Amino acid sequence: MERNKLAVTINQAVKRFGKKEVISNISLTVMKSEIFGLVGPSGSGKTTFIKMIAGITEATAGIINVLGTNMPNLNGMKKIGYMAQADALYGELSAYENMDFIAAMYGLKGAHKKKRIQDVLALVNLTEHQKRPVHEFSGGMKKRLSLAMALLHEPELLILDEPTVGIDPVLRKSIWEEFHNLSKNGTTIIVTTHIMDEAEYCERLGLLRDGKLLAIGTPEELKAKTSTGKLEDVFLMEGAVQA
Repeated sequence: MERNKLAVTINQAVKRFGKKEVISNISLTVMKSEIFGLVGPSGSGKTTFIKMIAGITEATAGIINVLGTNMPNLNGMKKIGYMAQADALYGELSAYENMDFIAAMYGLKGAHKKKRIQDVLALVNLTEHQKRPVHEFSGGMKKRLSLAMALLHEPELLILDEPTVGIDPVLRKSIWEEFHNLSKNGTTIIVTTHIMDEAEYCERLGLLRDGKLLAIGTPEELKAKTSTGKLEDVFLMEGAVQA
């Protein structure tokens, strides 16, 4: 692990669509091997913000540096595993064929490719369904397959948008255990969630509302800002500041 090194540095990032500003002058850092959560209600700008970090969306202003590369950058994106809220799957292909396609894109070959596919399918509990066409999958199964695909090439940075929505609590717990194992082995993880209980699995949190960073800190630091000790009440505080 390289806890003393930065994985992501964001300096005064702004994103506008036309005249509408959806990300307003956000600055933050994420350390290597850290699990960093972005928490906020629907429409707060979480998805737009992580797309900027992933290099999918370009910032209107500011600098976003990921693993030493200013984004967007195609080579930099190869070091990132990205899981979107919306499923980007080929419904006519089987789960294994979807995985095999992504594996080829990242240059995985031979026995290593086959092992990685089986390892991540087992993690998300889809091994017995790998030959089924994806159009037969439930929403939760598609979510799990999307997560497996993001993990496949063992990226240095994982960016996950609401990764466990629609996944049963038992499997969700095992997935978070794997996230912590990945972190211990050096993977940096940025995850969005609106589920406050899940946010407490993260080491640090950034709270977003209306495109603004309200507060940043460990779950304990943020809960200490309120009289109730509840994360959700930080959003109700006027003028919440960084921890």
